[in-house]
Amino acid sequence: MTNDSAFDQSNTGANEESLRMVSASPVGNEPVSDEELRPHALDGFIGQPRLKAQLQLFLDAARKRDVPPDHILLAGPPGLGKTTLAMIVANELGVSIRVTSGPAIQHAGDLASILSSLDAGEVLFIDEIHRLPRAAEELLYIAMEDFRVDVMVGKGPGASSIPLTLPRFTVIGATTREGMLPSPLRARFGFTAHLDFYPHEELEKLIERSSAVLGVRLEDGAAPQLAMRSRGTPRIANRLLRRVRDWAIVHDLDTVHPNDVKEALALYQIDTEGLDRLDIAVLKAIVTNFNGGPVGLNNLSAMVGEESETVETVCEPYLVREGFLMRTPKGRVATRKAWEHLGLVPDESQVDVSKLA
Repeated sequence: MTNDSAFDQSNTGANEESLRMVSASPVGNEPVSDEELRPHALDGFIGQPRLKAQLQLFLDAARKRDVPPDHILLAGPPGLGKTTLAMIVANELGVSIRVTSGPAIQHAGDLASILSSLDAGEVLFIDEIHRLPRAAEELLYIAMEDFRVDVMVGKGPGASSIPLTLPRFTVIGATTREGMLPSPLRARFGFTAHLDFYPHEELEKLIERSSAVLGVRLEDGAAPQLAMRSRGTPRIANRLLRRVRDWAIVHDLDTVHPNDVKEALALYQIDTEGLDRLDIAVLKAIVTNFNGGPVGLNNLSAMVGEESETVETVCEPYLVREGFLMRTPKGRVATRKAWEHLGLVPDESQVDVSKLA
């Protein structure tokens, strides 16, 4: 488990704006927070069974060798547990964890300050590591491989480089866009973990665990209703659970039934497939205004009143993954599943139904 004294160490020399120390331990009579929904040990982490087995072996080997483990890269869509796994690694190793992010490190000097303040064995977690500035990336290359940083003193022809030796530490990088990582940086990670979307069965277990932490009593059938609407993502599942908890509190319910889940999430315009207002608006625009497509992204975004980037990055990945939408060279096309979900029937005089997936 985590060595609590390690979390009390100061961040001497670190950039305070880009670095924070994190502990999951509650303070005093602090009420249950969202952070406490995170498990603290690998055994308590629900889902990703193959990844858990690989990571357990990786950490066990490091403990037996009595050395900090190699650097770890966690890749996958948002909300699947990358930050939680980073916290778990630190807890399993019994060390403290420093948390920062790529956008927070604006200059190489910021990263040098953080690295020079690390203690032996500590974990440095860099979220959105693909957004590190180029100069900071090059500094990180040397620190990860040779455990040293070169500090430049002075400017111009009289500038000199002073190498500082660093204690051995572990970098955990998290990224939602692994393809944007430069190859030299990606190659310096000794273990790469890819997180996948969760099946309904695992989401149900996660929701049941979270409901116990939050003090929400779920009747049989309530957890599956939440899992169906969670888009395969634990973060969304926990968010919807909190909204259902609010519904139960306002309506003075001791136990949440499946119908309560349906009514609560209907208020937030989330349907049985997890589609929200914008998802439905996109599908309706393609089906009713463009006869099922194809339609270009700009025309589609103008029709629903959203920026094209929002439609492309927020809506489309889930709609394509679940088979509601297809991307073609001519534009976006609604599938047969989209027509059926909207309760509509394709007009054979205007739509070639033989081409609908």
